[in-house]
Amino acid sequence: MQPLLLLPLFFMVAIVYSMVGFGGGSSYIALLVIFDFPYQIIPPLALICNIIVVTGGSYIFIKAGHFCWRLLLPFIITSIPAAYLAGTVPLDKHIFLLILSLTLLCAGIRMLLTNDTTSVSHKDLDHKKVWAVGLPLGAGIGALSGFVGIGGGIFLSPILHNLNWGKPKQISALASVFILVNSIFGLIGQLQKHSQFEFLQDYFWLPLAVLIGGQIGSQLGANKISPIVIRKLTAVVVLVVALRILVSM
Repeated sequence: MQPLLLLPLFFMVAIVYSMVGFGGGSSYIALLVIFDFPYQIIPPLALICNIIVVTGGSYIFIKAGHFCWRLLLPFIITSIPAAYLAGTVPLDKHIFLLILSLTLLCAGIRMLLTNDTTSVSHKDLDHKKVWAVGLPLGAGIGALSGFVGIGGGIFLSPILHNLNWGKPKQISALASVFILVNSIFGLIGQLQKHSQFEFLQDYFWLPLAVLIGGQIGSQLGANKISPIVIRKLTAVVVLVVALRILVSM
C-alpha cells in the first residue's frame, strides 16, 4: 500500500527536480523516512530512482545541445573518489546538517535575488581556470555528497550559477550528468553491503513513477522553460531542501 500512496509524490518530485537537472534523491529519502520504510532499503531505492530520473534527463539535455564534457570533467575526476572516501568518515550529524543547510540557504537566496544577466556560454569560459577551480571544488562537492548520500547536483548547480559558468540550461545539463555519475558509484557502494535487491519487486511502482515524471520534467526544462525561469526554479528547489534540513533538526 505504501508505494501506491507515494506514487503521486514521487511523480511530482521527479517532474520538479528534473526540470533543473536534479534527480530528487534528497526528497525521495525524506519521503521514504516519513512513510517508515525499512532503513536498509532507503538509500538504494532512492539512488535507483535518482539514476532513472537523471539518466533520462542527461540524454534529453545532451540531445538538446546543452552539455559540455570539458566543463564537467574537472569536477567528476575528484568528486568520485572524494564521495567514496567521505562516505566512510564519521561526522557529527547535527553540526554537518547545520553547516549544509546554511550554505544551501545562502546560495539559494543569492540565486533568487540575482538576475540572469552575466551568465556566459561554456564555450566562452577560460578552461584553464575551470580546471584550476573545478578540481578542488569537485573534491569538496564530492565529499559533501558522500557525507549526505546523494548525487551532489544540489551543491554543484548553485555554485555554477553563482560563478556564472554557463547558461542555466547548460548548468542543468551538467548537474544531471554529475548526479548520474555519483549516484551510480553510490549504488555500487550499496551493492557491496546488500548483494540482493529482492525488495524492488515490492516497490517497482516508485521507479516507474519517477521514470515518467523525470521524462516530463526534463523535456520541459530542456526545451520549453525559459533560462531565467530555470535559474529561479533551481533557487527555489535549493531553498526548499535547505529549509527542510533545518526543520528536520
